[in-house]
Amino acid sequence: MDTSQYMSMFLEESMDNLQTLNQALLILEQEPENVDKLNEIFRVAHTIKGMAATMGFSSMAELTHKMEDVLSKFRDGDLKVTKEVVTVLFKCLDTLEGMVTSITEGNKGDISIEGLIKDLGEIAKGKVEAFVKEKPIEEKQDVEKSNIILNEYDISVIKQANEKSFNAYKVNVFISENTLLKSARAFLIFKSLEDYGEIIKSNPGAEDLENENFDFEIGLVYLTKKSDLEVNKILMGISEVEKVLVEEIDFEVEKSTNKATRKIEVEKPVIKQAKVTTEEAAKEAQSHKKAHQSVRVDLERLDKFMNMVSELVIHRTRLEQISGVHKLTDLNETLEQVARTTSDLQDLVMKIRMLPLDIVFNRFPRMIRDLSVELNKEMELVVEGQSTELDRTVIDEIGEPLIHLIRNAADHGVEGNEERRALGKDPIGKIRLIAYQEGTKAVIKVEDDGKGLDLSKIKAKAERIGINVEGMSEADIRNLIFLQGFSTSEVITDISGRGVGLDVVKTKIAALGGTVDVFSEVNVGTSFVIKLPLTLQIIQALLVKIGNETMAISLGYIDRVVDYKETEVKKTNNKEVIIYNDNVIPLIRVNEKLGMEAIVGKKKYIVVVRVGGKTVGLLVDSLIGQQEIVIKPMGKTLQKLKEYIGATILGDGLVTLILDAAALV
Repeated sequence: MDTSQYMSMFLEESMDNLQTLNQALLILEQEPENVDKLNEIFRVAHTIKGMAATMGFSSMAELTHKMEDVLSKFRDGDLKVTKEVVTVLFKCLDTLEGMVTSITEGNKGDISIEGLIKDLGEIAKGKVEAFVKEKPIEEKQDVEKSNIILNEYDISVIKQANEKSFNAYKVNVFISENTLLKSARAFLIFKSLEDYGEIIKSNPGAEDLENENFDFEIGLVYLTKKSDLEVNKILMGISEVEKVLVEEIDFEVEKSTNKATRKIEVEKPVIKQAKVTTEEAAKEAQSHKKAHQSVRVDLERLDKFMNMVSELVIHRTRLEQISGVHKLTDLNETLEQVARTTSDLQDLVMKIRMLPLDIVFNRFPRMIRDLSVELNKEMELVVEGQSTELDRTVIDEIGEPLIHLIRNAADHGVEGNEERRALGKDPIGKIRLIAYQEGTKAVIKVEDDGKGLDLSKIKAKAERIGINVEGMSEADIRNLIFLQGFSTSEVITDISGRGVGLDVVKTKIAALGGTVDVFSEVNVGTSFVIKLPLTLQIIQALLVKIGNETMAISLGYIDRVVDYKETEVKKTNNKEVIIYNDNVIPLIRVNEKLGMEAIVGKKKYIVVVRVGGKTVGLLVDSLIGQQEIVIKPMGKTLQKLKEYIGATILGDGLVTLILDAAALV
């Protein structure tokens, strides 16, 4: 039987079913007596098994079959739902997801499942305790291999470093068993490496290293521009270092194995509970039904559809221009009809391209659950507004910045349980993920009720790296955390804290035409506010003249336009400002910023723009008017020009650049 025609359907439905299982398992872990949820898990697992067997993927079918054995023990009351058992089932889901990803990339989806089959067999026989105790022994059998396991977050950080010409290595350092001060030796190892690069992960963690709670082996993930031989030489130059293994990180191997080999936290006597609540939990059943009423459309076709509509908008504008120049009044009525139809068509294609943020948000409850176990903190994730819709292009790109922010909140924001009790807080830390629409923008907030940002630490770090903070507002000082490599953390953690992350968030959001701001209060919490355009293709813009060039500014940024009067311009700290609504706002002469000559003698205008929490005046030479424009990419030659988000074609055929107000500010 030829199953190739069903492959895309199998892959898409498998990912949907695995996501459903992830969410259902989270709920079952919190509500072990929830029979309906257990039955749902059983049904979905059975569906995956049947589809995998039909398509000829025997490993997937076998693993799901063994999962069913454990689930049936739950259902019959022979086995209790415990943290350890659920963790193994999550490992199974990660492995299944790894298999589906491998098949999507054109491979056979072969990932070793022997260990998982053995674990599931022992659990089905009721040997949970034996399984829990044996696990650490298995993990320590082969010391010649790296003891560091990379997760999805680590791989994304390393990829970004690779793009900046950094090499990524797994480094294992073995120190002499006669070493008296192991923590001091570890400090020297870290200091030597950090002179030439950045350590983003260590095993054991920072606390264990400081307390000498480790044997004589340290595993690291290291980013540097040095070669592996140079890294080896640096480390072997440290006394009492006996052996060094430096292994270059292979993305393909990590992608296919990191999910299947995730480490289970079993040595901690108490594993904390992560709670997950959403405002639409009650509507979950209905949402599953609605999903089956839709039609799957190839994304390439949708992009072509969008491009064709964009071309229609350009030609409509061109026709209106020709009609106006030649005073063709007979064409007016027809043109109005064409304008209405293209506008409706444009709205329709925009709506088709829009996807709910739920597609991105649904991965975070599981992530918080894992972080709760990993950090030994009680945390609760509250998700609101996951039905807010964004353009598919934005949806594809927003996941990674949100992962950075949520992990940052869990690691650095939320305090440990005892510390929270001492401060009179609820011992369960709360992280809120909120989304809503605000005009032509979508707003996403990541909030925590943790320790907040320490401005004195940020100032001290800024001064250490040569940034003058004198005269800066508190908001400006807070925003320094988005600088590349800027971190106030004094210890390394496996989650975050080496300055890799927040600069990536800022860059990614800016590339989407959005902004990110941080608000914080000590011991109350921190809030990151992301504002994104709802769509990236067709926008309303104000056309302006800068020198002799016509340029466009998105209306989404513009607050209002005011007349320019030279007498109203003041100077403070050698910078020009104007008084607007009783507030002092900076003035940017756009022509100077872009290196263009200004037109002398003509009346000028100030376009007041709001970007994030800032209001700035942009000085332009003249106004042309408002127009709907299609954003076209700049192409490889000009893509590094950060002052522009793209170009457009006007009605008279003129190619016009679209200014990036956020970059100018």
